[in-house]
Amino acid sequence: MIIRGNAHVFGDDIDTDVIIPARYLNTFDHDELSRHAMEGVSPHFYKRVTKGDIIVAGANFGSGSSREHAPIAIMATGIALVIAKSFARIFYRNAFNIGLPLLEVGEGTDRIKQDTPLEVDLDTGLIKELLTNTVYKGSPIPEFMQELLKAGGLMNYMEKKIR
Repeated sequence: MIIRGNAHVFGDDIDTDVIIPARYLNTFDHDELSRHAMEGVSPHFYKRVTKGDIIVAGANFGSGSSREHAPIAIMATGIALVIAKSFARIFYRNAFNIGLPLLEVGEGTDRIKQDTPLEVDLDTGLIKELLTNTVYKGSPIPEFMQELLKAGGLMNYMEKKIR
């Protein structure tokens, strides 16, 4: 699975309160959530996202509460993938459960600049900066997790298995 999009760069410790502030947790309306995604660190983030873009972040992305609103808000903006040095485990699982791919890259992503066009191969974990041909190596997404993504998340995956 190949994803191409421009990078939206964030630092370390982006927690769920930053991803979607608690005052918006009273809705599951995806459009509403998208308008407030990342507003704690990037006001009007959703206006800068083009469908298919990629978040690139530092360590401990998605720490904090276990709210599913966080990956839903990110995905609702049109972000196709989040790359980070590391993820909070509950955020990692929630993201795959809703069909949002995540890719862990231990080193190097701090060199990727805002709006850099990227191409990411989820099968191999390779990330390529399209303007410079610089390549970074992430951890490939396991086959089962890719099956969840292809199904559109855990609920869709389970529905197909039951049929």
